[in-house]
Amino acid sequence: MPDSVTAPSKSSAPSSDVNSLPAGEDAADSSVPKKRGVPEGLWIKCPGCGASLYRKEVQRRRNVCPNCEYHFYVSARERITQVLDDGTFEPCDEELSPTDPLEFSDRKRYADRLVSEQKRTGLTDAVITGTGMIRARRVAFAVTDSAFIMGSMGSVVGERLTRLIERATDQNLPLIIVSGSGGGARMHEGILSLMQMAKVSAALARYDKAGGLFISVLTNPTMGGVAASFASLGDLVVAEPKALIGFAGPRTIKATIGIELPEGFQTSEFLMEHGYIDRIVTRERLKSEIAQAIDYCGK
Repeated sequence: MPDSVTAPSKSSAPSSDVNSLPAGEDAADSSVPKKRGVPEGLWIKCPGCGASLYRKEVQRRRNVCPNCEYHFYVSARERITQVLDDGTFEPCDEELSPTDPLEFSDRKRYADRLVSEQKRTGLTDAVITGTGMIRARRVAFAVTDSAFIMGSMGSVVGERLTRLIERATDQNLPLIIVSGSGGGARMHEGILSLMQMAKVSAALARYDKAGGLFISVLTNPTMGGVAASFASLGDLVVAEPKALIGFAGPRTIKATIGIELPEGFQTSEFLMEHGYIDRIVTRERLKSEIAQAIDYCGK
């Protein structure tokens, strides 16, 4: 009697192979596990040495490359936590908000640009000012943020800085300004922006006459009207390693004068060699160096 059960042929047998799934069927329904890729954002490339770096390790080192010590961008709020003692920062003049007095427009209306920058960065303008403690020493503190229209100086930035300097003068506080302003004076506000250079510098002159100590910290990049005014007027001018510092950028200068520029032109190291800055200080050492300078100057 013939066997009533016929062995299925290879072609008709059901298969667990993901490649044999009918067209259009989701491979996730297969019993074969799907390969997992590396989640995005875990690794970043260092612009300094080109190495692939584990993001959390870089963040643990205050956003500094462990191989070449390239200093990555950090926000103004993060710099406050890095330099000031925990919980001591008291912001000032946060109610000041920029307007559009010239009704300026390029690719985008300036008024609309301000709104989008405020939403994107969480800042009302490119500087945060206030008072706080550095190793139990009370200071007036400001930091500009290049994320907000390249840290450029408009009317509100100039006004906040001027009020902070006047507060430091009245209360006899050491003054610390951390500059990361690649945009210089803000072109969207025209002459109203340019006059902030003179206004802040005049406030610093009165502060100096009163015997104040101004420590200026330059980071990458510090350019334009900011570099040409208050950022260069410190009693002590320090900079992070390999920061770009100057008025016009090196490409603009090269195109204007038509000659090759020296190696490392406008970097912290080049400028220290030529006497423009006093010290190069890594981010890890900045807080201690500022505290020591305050003590050394008797402030």
